[in-house]
Amino acid sequence: MSILVNGTTPVTRRVRAYFAPVERTLGAATIFDAAQSGAFTLENPPAPWLDLGWCNGFRRRNTDGAATGITALRTGSPALATSQARTEFESVVQLEFASWGKLQMALACGAHQMNLLRTSGGAAPNGSGGTAAGAIALQPGSTASLLQVGTAASGFTAGDVIVVDEDYTGQTGYVGASVSGAYVRTAADVSGDAHYIRRVSLNVGRISQVADGALHLESPLLAGIPAGDMKVAHVAGFVDREGGSFFQEWSALFVLEGEQDDRVIFHYPRLQAMQGAAENVEALTTPLERIRLAGTFRALPVTDANDGERVLCFRSYLPG
Repeated sequence: MSILVNGTTPVTRRVRAYFAPVERTLGAATIFDAAQSGAFTLENPPAPWLDLGWCNGFRRRNTDGAATGITALRTGSPALATSQARTEFESVVQLEFASWGKLQMALACGAHQMNLLRTSGGAAPNGSGGTAAGAIALQPGSTASLLQVGTAASGFTAGDVIVVDEDYTGQTGYVGASVSGAYVRTAADVSGDAHYIRRVSLNVGRISQVADGALHLESPLLAGIPAGDMKVAHVAGFVDREGGSFFQEWSALFVLEGEQDDRVIFHYPRLQAMQGAAENVEALTTPLERIRLAGTFRALPVTDANDGERVLCFRSYLPG
């Protein structure tokens, strides 16, 4: 009996991208079970997956050029292929994000992706932002989408972008609330900058309303309810740096929604950017051009709990 059904070849228009953090200290990826959650609504992915919107130019390859990574084992004279062995394997993903934002830039830049903190008066110019202005301590009652700051609320307006994270006080290792934004070897490397964690943190939001001493956010913070020692700082924008040595690492889902209600899902438990910041230019009506963030990622292996195989990507097909 054939399980093939005529007319079910997936026909799709675009690819939707979702990313989730990897716990860097333990190397624990976020695992997606397509059997349990594969039919999720595209606009409402299951936690902790983050919607990074549509992307273009999605391409993947699982070999290095013409090499397949599979070698024939030959015996006899003349030599005959009697079995095969896998000698190497590589999996690479390329795409262009259809929109720009903190997370898209962090994914595509390949190294540190920093917040441009509002500077203090008279701060010396610096490529990734000069000495930061003082941050505002949170007050009790703050949540992931409402920040209590008391009278300091008068210094914020709707539309402001803010970052919420703790002071740097000499921590080493991976830093950043919920998602590791950088790895600090020694306090001297960051000059003991009290604002360093807020510079690299991905715990960023946009204010939708300021009322009664509280900042209301358009969407909940990535790290959830902020810890009591976290502070709020203004963010003027975001900055990439060419040449950094820190590799962002994420778990990723790429979903191709079929026109016949079928779905193809590519799940990469561990992806690291394998190129520096890059953009592709798309010509529109002269003289307008669209600039798209371009990313290329290399997959790293995880172990499948079902049989102990080391795997780079899970490709699932859900019939309509």
